[in-house]
Amino acid sequence: MILGQVFNPKTICVNLESEEKEEVFEELVEKVVALKPNLNRQNILNAIAERESLMSTGIKEGIAVPHGKLDEIDEVMGVVGISKSVIDYEALDNKPVHLVFLLLSSKDNAEFHLRVLRHLSTVIEANGFVAELMEQTDADGVYQTICKYDRELN
Repeated sequence: MILGQVFNPKTICVNLESEEKEEVFEELVEKVVALKPNLNRQNILNAIAERESLMSTGIKEGIAVPHGKLDEIDEVMGVVGISKSVIDYEALDNKPVHLVFLLLSSKDNAEFHLRVLRHLSTVIEANGFVAELMEQTDADGVYQTICKYDRELN
C-alpha cells in the first residue's frame, strides 16, 4: 500500500477555507510545515508554483493534483484538502475544484514520485472513491478511505 505511506491524517484538511488556488496552496503547505517544521514554507510554495506554471494540475472535474520537487525533502509526502464550497483553480476543464491532493518529493526520487502519481490516479478513477471521500467529516476518515481504495485497487 503506497498511498498509506504518503498521506497522513495530520496532513489532511477536510474543511479548506480558501477559494483561490494560491490560497489553497498556502493553507495546505501550513499542514506540511506543522508536521515538518524544518522545511522552508516559501521553498515549497515556489516548487508548487513552478510546476503549476507549466500547466494547471486541475486534472478532472473537481480534482487537482498539484506537486512539487524540493532538495530539502527526502521522501514523497502527500497532503489532502477538501472544500465543501468551490475553489477557483483554473483547471484544465475550467470547472471549480473541491478535492486537492498535494504531493511533494525530492528531486532525486522521480521514480517513486511517478509511482505514487500512478497509484493516486488509479484510486481517483475508482468508482465511488470521490463520493466516499467527500462524505468524510474528519482526517482519519479521509485517510482510511484512501488506504481502503489503495489496497483494493493496487
